[in-house]
Amino acid sequence: MNEYVNAFINAFNGSVNWTLKSIFFEVPWYNNYFWGLTVISLFIWGLEVAFPWRKNQGVFRKDFWLDGFYMYFNFFMFSIAISGFYKVLGIAFGSIGVEATSLTVINIKSIPAWAQLLVFFILLDFVQWFTHVLLHRYPFLWRFHQVHHSVKEMGFAAHLRYHWMENILYKPLKTIGVMILGGFEPEQAFIVHFAAIAIGHFNHSNLKITWGPLKYVFNNPVMHLYHHAYALPEGTNGVNYGISLSLWDYVFKTNYIPEDSGTIQLGYKGDEQMPKSFLRQLFYGFKKE
Repeated sequence: MNEYVNAFINAFNGSVNWTLKSIFFEVPWYNNYFWGLTVISLFIWGLEVAFPWRKNQGVFRKDFWLDGFYMYFNFFMFSIAISGFYKVLGIAFGSIGVEATSLTVINIKSIPAWAQLLVFFILLDFVQWFTHVLLHRYPFLWRFHQVHHSVKEMGFAAHLRYHWMENILYKPLKTIGVMILGGFEPEQAFIVHFAAIAIGHFNHSNLKITWGPLKYVFNNPVMHLYHHAYALPEGTNGVNYGISLSLWDYVFKTNYIPEDSGTIQLGYKGDEQMPKSFLRQLFYGFKKE
């Protein structure tokens, strides 16, 4: 028991210290997720201000500050709070013989580093796409995902506005995805992580860019806006589930872009029941309305 308690405390303290060091520039710039998130956010926001798609939308749109708080809560505060539990689970699985190497399906150690990152990026994005589909398909999961879909005016910070329970589902599946890749160096994951943040911010932004022919590969703001549409095609639980890549939606026929005016209503039927405050949203979804 002491082993688990110590592991929990050490992991928690380590996460706190690393976050504080990041804030005060005491970690290498390429591993500084705090300022990396901040710089990417300011850059995309600057583009929104300079080249707005929906010109009647304010610079400080509806729920701008709430979404901004969600960014740092989900990226840092919740990660700190949950880090000890994940460490304890890792020890528990190891004690019963479930090691990372036992799940290896594809060994990419022999291919170049850039190719390893590409494989990692594609696999991770598919896992997130699949998880995203589950969040829409099953009512219990959808109740938590409604926090993200309660956004009524779209902007970059909406990217990380989501219920903390989504972390509970996403992170184990993402970890399994990493464990499938034998020989991958986790130290390189920061490159994929920063790329995913930038793409996610961009896809939620008030910008009108579709990438031309590359729209069949990369997600974009026009495509993702319709993921948040109030009115969805009849008989569907959702459309355009892509996170960084639109590829999966075109492959599995979940793509839907009827027009590109950007003037559609966002949300979902019954979204007026969503609490307005962050604290009340923390506990939303556990009770069926």
